Amino acid sequence: MSEKCCNQCSECENKVKVRSPEELKDLLNRLKRIEGQIRGIQNMVENNAYCADILMQVAAANAALNSFNKVLLASHVRTCVAENIRQGNDGVVDELVDLLQKLMK
Repeated sequence: MSEKCCNQCSECENKVKVRSPEELKDLLNRLKRIEGQIRGIQNMVENNAYCADILMQVAAANAALNSFNKVLLASHVRTCVAENIRQGNDGVVDELVDLLQKLMK
C-alpha cells in the first residue's frame, strides 16, 4: 500500500494523509485516553471536587495533548514535509514554520 502524504484530495481539495494501521491505532488510543481524562474532569466539577485536584487533572490532560501533538508533529515532519521537499515543494517549509508558531503560542 503506497502512503499518501498530505496530498490534495481531488474531490474536496483538502490535504489528506493515509496513516498506517499502527499509527492510526496509536493516535486513536491516545485521543480516547484524553477523552476519558476530560470526562473525568467534568465529573469532578459536577461532584464539587476540590479545585487543586481538578487543576492537577487538567494539567495531566494538557500533558497528554502535548504528547499527542509531539507524536503527530514528528510523523508529519518525517513523512509529509520530507516528501514535499523531495518533490520540490519548498513551500511546505513555510507551512511548517507557520504551524510551529501557532503551536508555540
